[in-house]
Amino acid sequence: QVQLVESGGGLVQPGGSLRLSCVASRSVFSTNTMGWYRQPPGKQRELVASITTGGSTNYADSVKGRFTISRDNTKNTVYLQMNSLKPEDTAVYYCKTWRPSLGAMFGSWGQGTQVTVSS
Repeated sequence: QVQLVESGGGLVQPGGSLRLSCVASRSVFSTNTMGWYRQPPGKQRELVASITTGGSTNYADSVKGRFTISRDNTKNTVYLQMNSLKPEDTAVYYCKTWRPSLGAMFGSWGQGTQVTVSS
């Protein structure tokens, strides 16, 4: 079993910023791709951003230019810096990890953290 510990969610006004954090074990972090997904109310879960062990990133079109995913190898932590937040960014955000050789469908999920963007 893989344990992912998330933090950083909360309430923010439109145009504001939040940074989400997800801590994994050293063994998982050193070999796995890390990603952030979100699930807005009444909608399906979608990929927001991902980052490989080599630093290659992928973003959903809706967040390009506003969100940045990064990883800190010394802290076994992946971050999602969210700037210029919009009400439509409101969702439960989930950290996910998977082995590149197996693919995301075989990954493990964090518990989720609520992000609410409202004035």
